[in-house]
Amino acid sequence: MNLSSEGTSPVVDAQAFGEALVAAGCLSENDLSRVIQMRESSGDDTPIASLLIRLGLVSETDIATQLSSLYEIPLVSSREFPSDAFLRDQISYRFLKENHVLPLFEEDGKLVIAMADPQDSFTVTAIEEASGQPVACRVGVATELDNAVERLYGEGHSKMGDILAGVDADEQALEQDIEQLKDMASEAPVIRLVNLIIQRAVEARASDIHIEPFENWLKVRYRIDGVLKDGEAPPVNMSPAVISRIKIMAKLNIAERRLPQDGRIEMRLQGKDLDIRVSTVPTMHGESVVLRLLDRETVALDFDSLGFDEELKAQLNSILTIPHGMLIVTGPTGSGKTTTLYTALSQLNTEQSKLITVEDPVEYQLEGINQIQVKSSIGLTFASALRSIVRQDPDVIMVGEMR
Repeated sequence: MNLSSEGTSPVVDAQAFGEALVAAGCLSENDLSRVIQMRESSGDDTPIASLLIRLGLVSETDIATQLSSLYEIPLVSSREFPSDAFLRDQISYRFLKENHVLPLFEEDGKLVIAMADPQDSFTVTAIEEASGQPVACRVGVATELDNAVERLYGEGHSKMGDILAGVDADEQALEQDIEQLKDMASEAPVIRLVNLIIQRAVEARASDIHIEPFENWLKVRYRIDGVLKDGEAPPVNMSPAVISRIKIMAKLNIAERRLPQDGRIEMRLQGKDLDIRVSTVPTMHGESVVLRLLDRETVALDFDSLGFDEELKAQLNSILTIPHGMLIVTGPTGSGKTTTLYTALSQLNTEQSKLITVEDPVEYQLEGINQIQVKSSIGLTFASALRSIVRQDPDVIMVGEMR
């Protein structure tokens, strides 16, 4: 049995693997100590990687990257997965799905497979016996492997399908009643369904999620590297419940379906603190919802990281030192206007200065800066907030929009 193309990989215990995640900045020492203590006190033999993912402390991508590094096994991306099912007759869909494994190709007389856990010797042995070939391993991201197995071997099975199995037909045929919508949106299948949609966006490093109802179907799309890509979507009769769940999470008025609304969701998913901006607009067949995912941990408040060349950076820094005046930043949606302004604010944020912002919405919370969220419904507009701000003795004011 080969766990890598070079031979058997050394076994790494839970503590060592956890310490590797801490060293890579993927996990805090406190979280690692709590998980190790929990495993020991409960006698739980669940692999620590699975436990960390289940608790939302580390992402599947970080787990796969560290496993690849520790075992010195190549990491494969979804772009390298086969387009057709391989060894369909020898290995069952259920086995592949339960063990998070995907056959890739044959090379030098060996069957190359991608696994979420390359230390799973039982699965490797079983595949060797089923295929009659020695096995060489690669490491893959669990969700990406599962999605590929569903697509190539699933015959209609899917994780979303499993979730929807928990919703009976009568509940899906709900009427447009507000209280019924609230009840439906608060039930476990709908909660898991919305969490799954967001989780897949995080794993795919998507910047936006588009949920669009049409007459006969509900479309879910993810914007990845600037391009929209279709994702698996629930049935159209689940549209009201899914959209209502998102509106509840964003603290929006689920009874208002005639006017656009904007809100915000804060949640922790797979070890990441996410700020999610939510925008709804009424359409012919229901409300179209767009969620913009903002990862607080990956935002770079540094002009070099944002791609400013030396000349432009010098001009901008010179402007920021002027005690009076106005700096206007313009550009299309998603071009980095807010991140640029936040970077400027972080440079100006000192003990000697008072900084106040008025935004809609507040995209990132910056320590030491007074940030005001516009609430037009109660009369707190950009104009009214600005009039109050100037009485607060500020040194720097940032206005999120000019209307």
